[in-house]
Amino acid sequence: MMKIAVLLKMAPDVVEELEIAASGKSLDFKSLRMAPNESDEHAVEEALLLKERFGAKVIVVALEAPEVDEALFGALANGADRAIKITGLRENLTTAEEADVFTRVVRGEIGAIPDLILTGVQAIDDLDGLIGPLIACELGLPFLGVVVGLSPCPDGAGMVALKECPGGVRAEFDVTPPAVLGIQAAERPPRYVPLAKLQAAAHTKKIELVPVPLPTDPVNPLIEVLRMRRRAPAARAEMLSGSVEEIAGRLCEVLAGQDLIEE
Repeated sequence: MMKIAVLLKMAPDVVEELEIAASGKSLDFKSLRMAPNESDEHAVEEALLLKERFGAKVIVVALEAPEVDEALFGALANGADRAIKITGLRENLTTAEEADVFTRVVRGEIGAIPDLILTGVQAIDDLDGLIGPLIACELGLPFLGVVVGLSPCPDGAGMVALKECPGGVRAEFDVTPPAVLGIQAAERPPRYVPLAKLQAAAHTKKIELVPVPLPTDPVNPLIEVLRMRRRAPAARAEMLSGSVEEIAGRLCEVLAGQDLIEE
């Protein structure tokens, strides 16, 4: 039977007001409301669809964070076979550190490398979508991103992945497991978990706790944040008139003479 690991993380809920930490280099995570990363939820749904249609064992692996238990119990209530929560981590991990932690758990806690490792194609705090490629690189596996559909190959030798390309074009790729896939969207919206079903799962199922301390030598971030600042509120609008050249020149003067973000 095919084994599928789905990697899940919590991300800042952008519906809420975001606050900057005193260091000025990150968000204040203590004041944030966290929610499951949207594309990770689609990865869970895609795995559950594969299980229902073709048979598979689904293992959901998540980083410890506020509200993550609810997300894991929701996955179990909807049909996931195992839920693993990675503990012992500090706040505000870099993308490279998250990828390293996920990789070690996939290697050490799931047994043999799963046939498919699904993750969201990106997150609100990882718009470059580097989690999937980094994990694939560490495991020595192929990676395909922006996937919007999966089905077995007609000959049963692998999977057919439907990838969304620019301009509304879609392409089909033959994927030979094991492989890492970045899910853009499941074939249908992630299913809703009724409260009663969620509570039942919390009483009858369990989340496996796996402590994974960070390595002594920190994983170097690919991007270093030097400072985060809010945009300064606009005082008033200035209407520019004249020729195209005059307007362009005046616009450059205005932009050059203003600090567009507050200290």
